Amino acid sequence: MNIKEVSTNKIFPIDIIPIEKADYKALGKRRYFFDWKEEQNEEVYKLVIQGEKTILGLISLERIPSELRVHIRLLTVSKENKGNKKKFDKIAGNLIAHAAKIAVAEYGEWGCVSLKPKTEIARHYIEKYKMKITGATLSLEVPEILDLINLFDKN
Repeated sequence: MNIKEVSTNKIFPIDIIPIEKADYKALGKRRYFFDWKEEQNEEVYKLVIQGEKTILGLISLERIPSELRVHIRLLTVSKENKGNKKKFDKIAGNLIAHAAKIAVAEYGEWGCVSLKPKTEIARHYIEKYKMKITGATLSLEVPEILDLINLFDKN
């Protein structure tokens, strides 16, 4: 998995790994848009460039086995990676693909990823990641879930 520096088109390999307790001290709302300390008891992953410590994106997940689903509780990129002037591209997509890989590993062909977006970003998820409207949430199922994994993870 990798991200692309927008200004140079240079590709950087990434790791998506569980967050460490000490990381929460650096996760201010100003840079990461949410109070991530509220997610300390959840399954939270950070995206970093391999060999570096700076957190570029975060995702909080909830596994719902009874529904064969991994729900994205929270998803964010760091402030400098949001919008038209972002430094790196593909951060959110890689985080969603990570959730998709967990769903497929846990639930096989029935695996699903869902999220409940803020209204202003729902269209973005539908257009960019091919999510479907499923009631109050958006979701990805087979075959779109596999397409997303293949798009972001070439391994």
